[in-house]
Amino acid sequence: MAADNKIRFVVIGAGHIGKRHAEMIRRDEEGELVAMVDVRSKEECGVADWNVPFYHTFDEVLSSGLEFDVVNVCTPNGFHAAQSLAALNAKKHVVCEKPMGLTKDSCEKVIFKSLQVSKQVFCVMQNRYSPPSVWIKELIEKEVLGEIFMVQLNCYWNRDERYYKQGGWKGTEDLDGGTLFTQFSHFIDIMYWLFGDIDNIQGKFADFTHKNITDFEDSGFVSFDFTNGGMGSINYSTSVAMQNLESSITIIGKKGSVKIGGQYMNEVEICNIEGYEMPELAPTNPGNDYGAYKGSAANHNFVIRNVIETLKGRTSATTNALEGLKVVEIIERIYKVRNEQFNL
Repeated sequence: MAADNKIRFVVIGAGHIGKRHAEMIRRDEEGELVAMVDVRSKEECGVADWNVPFYHTFDEVLSSGLEFDVVNVCTPNGFHAAQSLAALNAKKHVVCEKPMGLTKDSCEKVIFKSLQVSKQVFCVMQNRYSPPSVWIKELIEKEVLGEIFMVQLNCYWNRDERYYKQGGWKGTEDLDGGTLFTQFSHFIDIMYWLFGDIDNIQGKFADFTHKNITDFEDSGFVSFDFTNGGMGSINYSTSVAMQNLESSITIIGKKGSVKIGGQYMNEVEICNIEGYEMPELAPTNPGNDYGAYKGSAANHNFVIRNVIETLKGRTSATTNALEGLKVVEIIERIYKVRNEQFNL
């Protein structure tokens, strides 16, 4: 580590999320942004006034002799696993944006390498930091709802031509991977974090408004059983007109029911539990604002702080590599059902 004991970060990818990572690193008193990497120019990325070395490839960073501790992978989904492996091969820790990869196999290779070189892999699932998520996690762990009967996850968002720009990576099978990977993996992660793995997956899928702009479905109804008991469903779409509608989770247990809703699963709408008084929660950070469209809660400051705290030996990773792999595996299994329907 540097003489001043700061954790030094290199961010690969200078798009919306990469700049978000870089800004949160720059704001943290124990973090230091030492370089950014993007195939485009500084001007094209909108970071011309950032006083930090800028490279076009990770190989250029390595050959420069620059000293650093962590690589933040903030590139298109299809590059995540390979770039995480490259960072681990250089014996650096990794912060990987969701999804960790587009296949379980690619994620397993990352985990194997991280164990081989004794480096950490942090998977970005920032919705875990939202106050309603922290609250419901405690409720489930303490079994306040009793036996869980049903869980329904609803994700209804708007993603149209403003988002899927011609010639970009979004909407492509090889770099985007699908709606569940890019838009809704955060919410599948919350579901897995709370209730564990699923099986007996069934589904119905459609492509209502994206036939000419993406390689995959925009909507689906998916049902399954939880291996720990109870049944669940995910209902999702990016064909909602004009703006996002909701991201919600409804939980029905033996002792009561809870619904967390709002556009980004940021509001407790219903808390009806026998003998339980709901505490007052801190406000949730607003969703990331990308102009034409909106994203999940802007909690990346917590992600960067967790990385620093973990590497300094004060805590452990909020989302570890195995959890990142499990989210990818669940989506991959859901998409196996989709592919059978679409004969892909």
